[in-house]
Amino acid sequence: MIVNNLAERENIEVDLLMDGVHRLYGYDFRNYARASLTRRIWHHVHAENLKSISALQEKVLHDRACFERLVQNLSIPVTEMFRDPSLFRMFREKVVPLLRTYPYIRIWHAGCSTGEEVYSMAILLHEEGLLDKARIYATDMNNRSLQQAREGVFGIERMQLYTKNYLEAGGKRSFSEYYTAKYSSVIFQPFLRKNMIFAEHNLATDRSFNEFNVILCRNVMIYFNDELRDQVHGLFNESLSRFGILVLGSKESMQFTEYSDSYELLDRVEKVYRKIN
Repeated sequence: MIVNNLAERENIEVDLLMDGVHRLYGYDFRNYARASLTRRIWHHVHAENLKSISALQEKVLHDRACFERLVQNLSIPVTEMFRDPSLFRMFREKVVPLLRTYPYIRIWHAGCSTGEEVYSMAILLHEEGLLDKARIYATDMNNRSLQQAREGVFGIERMQLYTKNYLEAGGKRSFSEYYTAKYSSVIFQPFLRKNMIFAEHNLATDRSFNEFNVILCRNVMIYFNDELRDQVHGLFNESLSRFGILVLGSKESMQFTEYSDSYELLDRVEKVYRKIN
């Protein structure tokens, strides 16, 4: 009985914290997968040297800096250049030939984090001769991550891994041609950014803002519950043009969503779909 009471109290505290964050700051985490959300909240409780979720709620509601640190924790900024190289190799082989038939290409990276995937896509499109006719929209709810993405500056210590990923993804040049090293960082070439637009967008609360030929949202919805996942699939369905491409990544699936009949499977392993109606 005590265990049940403790679990119930924890659920109430999480609900109150998330309601407060939504009402005061407009960020909606209420439909994130509960177990993962609770773990990350407790991690932040300890990071703030507090003893309870209720204490975190009080601090978050009165200290915007604490709230921003919480968002940084909950938004899970995990990414790398050419992450899952097999996906980018598949994109070159199966999606690029379709994009060549378009006079203009609009691509949306939803949940772009610090932008490594966005720069990877720009490099791929450049090598395939498509970058000049493409516009890449990159969005995230985390402003700190977006700022780093806009600058295109990343730690030099990761370049060895990124070079390996690039080559495995079918890269056609020397990866070092795309960046300039300075001290402990690298900055990617300005021409890669010229057709990028970075903007704050929250998948849980914001609406469609354009029509796209390609949408990438990889390993983001694994943190959502079923209700929010279906809501986001509705957003993507509304935002994709007919025959548009939806890239979910290997951990996601279109199965068991109300929109599954609107797509055909383009790649079973990488979970890439084409909208057919």
